[in-house]
Amino acid sequence: MNPHLSLLQPYPFERLRQLLAGVTPNPAYRPISLGIGEPKHATPQMLKDALAAALDTGLTGYPATAGEPALREACAAWLQRRYGVTVSPATQVLPVNGSREALFAFAQTVLDPTKPGATLAFPNPFYQIYEGAALLGGAQPYYVPSVPARNFAVDWDSVPEDVWARTQLIYVCSPGNPTGAVMPLDEWAKLFELSDRHGFVIASDECYSEIYFRDEPPLGGLEAAMKLGRPDFRNLIMFTSLSKRSNVPGLRSGFVAGDAALIKPFLLYRTYHGGAMSPAVQTASIAAWSDEEHVVDNRRQYREKFAQVTPRLATVLDVALPDAAFYLWAGVPAAYAGRVAGLSADEAFARGLLAQYNVTVLPGSYLAREVAGTNPGMGRVRMALVAEPAECLEAAERIVRFCEAAP
Repeated sequence: MNPHLSLLQPYPFERLRQLLAGVTPNPAYRPISLGIGEPKHATPQMLKDALAAALDTGLTGYPATAGEPALREACAAWLQRRYGVTVSPATQVLPVNGSREALFAFAQTVLDPTKPGATLAFPNPFYQIYEGAALLGGAQPYYVPSVPARNFAVDWDSVPEDVWARTQLIYVCSPGNPTGAVMPLDEWAKLFELSDRHGFVIASDECYSEIYFRDEPPLGGLEAAMKLGRPDFRNLIMFTSLSKRSNVPGLRSGFVAGDAALIKPFLLYRTYHGGAMSPAVQTASIAAWSDEEHVVDNRRQYREKFAQVTPRLATVLDVALPDAAFYLWAGVPAAYAGRVAGLSADEAFARGLLAQYNVTVLPGSYLAREVAGTNPGMGRVRMALVAEPAECLEAAERIVRFCEAAP
């Protein structure tokens, strides 16, 4: 067996399952889960129609790994409309089966584990695929600290020069999971300067870009590069997906775009890896990327939901409206620290909430790693407001009652 498999830590949801094993939820309440970021809004009918219509002819041949020109052109056109960015559909865009598998596979393409100290850096807290990609790629993960007092902004300045010198790839996530924070232009400028100096590649995870709460949409990596005079997107690849934007996590459809010198070897890797997208899915994806009306309506639903839920939860938790994404990253009351022997405050909060009010949340410590004695997710929980508004608001009311009853 690959010895690197033994380095992988249990996935957050497996840890949550183990934490909640043996807990008997209060049967007086129907179960509500805020634990998993799985969109529950309705899938657009036009997308389902396009998928169904393509089934008659879209399953009879092997698809090309590079995807159909029409899909790459639709993705490039969306980038132009959304960010004002111009890319070549032929050389700077590549369809992928959702951003998750692409983020993992990209590291296997970029990393060179034969170089001593090969390092992959990413923010802490983080999406666990980043860590797994580093370990299975033969690299050392480096957990870049975040600053809770600055909305968990990533402290890139804290990374020592010797770490940067051996870093081959970094993952950034904006809007961020779990915090919902958006990277400003000056942060991008810092990363580009570091990339130029040390030669590492930047993988920008932007799967939450279309769910935002401010008037101005979140800045994207390619957009930042254009603003900073980097039209070749050197050492930069962005990853995006239809899962959150169009409420189709089961479709497994997204694309990557950026530096043509990186797209070319990634296409080679995916050809051998078997990363081609079904022709029927490609047809549905073209319909989705070409339509904005359903995206605007989806965003409206999230905005209305967060406007109701966030102020209510803020009466009992340390929580505020995020910049973007569909998570609330909430600090739990200090009273839960030490409530149960061997459990952190966020773990004790999650167990107690399920037992008393049948609501599931994810402990924040499961989305981070302890470094130098500190786990930046400790004492926080992530709540995914993906269900219908009434269900999310009911969950919020139960959480308020749960917190108000705490000694």
